Amino acid sequence: MHDVKRTALASLYLLCLGVASIGMARAATDSDEQALLTIIAAIERGWENADGTPFRQYFLDFEGARYIESGGQNDGLSDLIEHHVEPEGDALSDLDLVFSNIETHIEGDFAWAIADVEVKATVRDGDRVIHNRGYETILFRRIGGDWRVVHSHSSSRPVRKD
Repeated sequence: MHDVKRTALASLYLLCLGVASIGMARAATDSDEQALLTIIAAIERGWENADGTPFRQYFLDFEGARYIESGGQNDGLSDLIEHHVEPEGDALSDLDLVFSNIETHIEGDFAWAIADVEVKATVRDGDRVIHNRGYETILFRRIGGDWRVVHSHSSSRPVRKD
């Protein structure tokens, strides 16, 4: 009888640990999702303000990194910032970038986000108006407890009708 009580108590203890760990895993997932959304919002502001700071903060700079924008490609983080993000401040006025319908997916230390993207701006040289819609995919890796962007791919087309 004593062994039955001990086994029942051990089973109850393991059940409680399991329920607690499920709750903790869910909290970590919510926290991770919020971290990804924070990074995406910072990227959006970085593009709009032609500011490389959020890219330096949240992107992993590694040999072989490639970031793709509507058929163009930047090789490495410096190339992305110095030849794409920052020069757009001189080339475009009133840049408005919106990521919407953001879906995040987290699997251990790997995550990705898919979003609708809309870009509006005026080209300073010639006053041509840009209005594109498309999609953005961002791949993340958790490194040392922090999420870092390891790849992004954006594809958009001019809006034919509003």
